[in-house]
Amino acid sequence: MPTSRRLLQQRLAAAIIVASVTVASGAALVGDLCSAAAASCGAGLRCTTCVPPPGTGPAACARTTPLDPKMHGAALPFNRYSWLTTHNSFAIVGTKSPLGSAIISPPNQEDSVSSQLRNGVRGLMLDAYDFNNDVWLCHSFAGKCLAFTAYVPALTVLKDIEAFLASNPSEVVTVFIEDYTAPGSLSNVFNAAGLTKYWFPVDRMPAPGKDWPLLKDMIADNHRLIVFTSKQGKQGTEGLAYQWDYVVENQYGSQGLVDGRCPSRAESKPMDSTAQSLILMNFFTTNPSQSWACGNNSAPLVSRLRTCYDASAKRWPNFIAVDFYMRSGGGGAPLATDVANGRLQCGCDTIAHCTTTKSGTCAMPSSSAPAASPRAAGAAAPSPGPGPAAAASPSPSMSSSPRAAPAPAAAPVLVGAAPS
Repeated sequence: MPTSRRLLQQRLAAAIIVASVTVASGAALVGDLCSAAAASCGAGLRCTTCVPPPGTGPAACARTTPLDPKMHGAALPFNRYSWLTTHNSFAIVGTKSPLGSAIISPPNQEDSVSSQLRNGVRGLMLDAYDFNNDVWLCHSFAGKCLAFTAYVPALTVLKDIEAFLASNPSEVVTVFIEDYTAPGSLSNVFNAAGLTKYWFPVDRMPAPGKDWPLLKDMIADNHRLIVFTSKQGKQGTEGLAYQWDYVVENQYGSQGLVDGRCPSRAESKPMDSTAQSLILMNFFTTNPSQSWACGNNSAPLVSRLRTCYDASAKRWPNFIAVDFYMRSGGGGAPLATDVANGRLQCGCDTIAHCTTTKSGTCAMPSSSAPAASPRAAGAAAPSPGPGPAAAASPSPSMSSSPRAAPAPAAAPVLVGAAPS
């Protein structure tokens, strides 16, 4: 990008952020130094250290929560929304096995599933195994769930989901299950958790290439839990939707992080297959790394949206799956979710710019979005570490798709992201 154009974007971003965001008196903003003991960050932010290795540098405020994708209503099809998603949602730092064994498999998240849901996560990726006469959420060792890789019985997490749905009657949660269980195991544990009353039925799934039901209708019908399994045969026998009939997904892990490419994973149809109306975008390394998440979960993640948009028949992702979703150098995965929702719902650079879900109705950033601090705007970002190169904010040339109306010609201003 020419220097003059980059400078113009930086100045415009800084001016709009300073002028448009109102925060509580004294509350620190994205990028401001903070004190965890003083709880000095504003709403939707967390005081954290993200200088590799985590915990060694000064603490600063970073986003933990996306803007509500329904902030302009729920009148669009479900596939016109994007949801923050956690990879291996159950694999929590510091977990002690209920079996008494030390867990040696690496964690992927830092807070409980209940906390993730409270922070706006709406997609959960779970690995389910038959183990110890029950269904457990587990990493495998040589293809098996063992005591030192088993995190938690599935029922425990499913009950947390049920409690959240019961307390939040307008929320929809999607569960992606990497399924290693025998026939009947999963449906039994979902029944035991009391989740069948929220079940989105397979016979309501869209025909190939068609839109999903309107989000408001799903909520009104109490069809607020979508469950996908990786096992095809369970759709007809247990009512568990076969994921690859409805979702395309890019390659997970380091193999999927090649700059300029967004290849599909082996089980998925190609990313540009329009028979599937939902798109899941993975963005995490093969070996979970908090340091990598710190350096890559902001600008490189936002840049990755465009790469996968180009590979996915000009469609923006509906699910953005990351490790350590609370770690970033600023806006993080919540910012990427806001960007995808802006593009999907109104064609704007972020949902903070949408005024309605009508295409092209873009305005100044919403004061409800946690902002980048003007005091931190000139600070150096954390090193992105290995993986995709640190990228600038999406360029003004981002084109729209049939699922996202044309964007305005003005340079994008991403609330919560340090201008590049």
